[in-house]
Amino acid sequence: MTDPRRPGPGDTDGAPGGTTRTDAPPQADGPEDVDPADGLEIGTTTPAEGVVVVTVSGELDMLTAPELRAAVADRIPSVELVVLALDGVRFLGTSGLAALIELREQAHRTGVELRIACTERRVLRPIGIAGLHHLFDIHDDVPAALNS
Repeated sequence: MTDPRRPGPGDTDGAPGGTTRTDAPPQADGPEDVDPADGLEIGTTTPAEGVVVVTVSGELDMLTAPELRAAVADRIPSVELVVLALDGVRFLGTSGLAALIELREQAHRTGVELRIACTERRVLRPIGIAGLHHLFDIHDDVPAALNS
């Protein structure tokens, strides 16, 4: 019986002396296996004095959470309001949730308001499942967050 699957990396096409296929998961070889779409993009605007809007897109996970943490934490001491626009986040992992909690706590300790602008289920659902809705001031969009 032949295997209907295509040969994977390191497999041969069945020629004599070749290797047999196993069901082991493929191994990552290095940086070329990293999807360029993975990662985080962070943009900031200052719509008014003392206000910063941080627009986040991409995947917010254990690899990118430190980037968000650094980008926002550096701005907290110099503003009165931070709005995190999270509709562009494609994935929110537990490390991303932890980063949001840490930023909220830092803002709270320094008297800065932190609001979230987001309607995407892929962001709001993990927040809800973790029981964190009560920690965040969540709005449908950036104008609503700015005007509340």
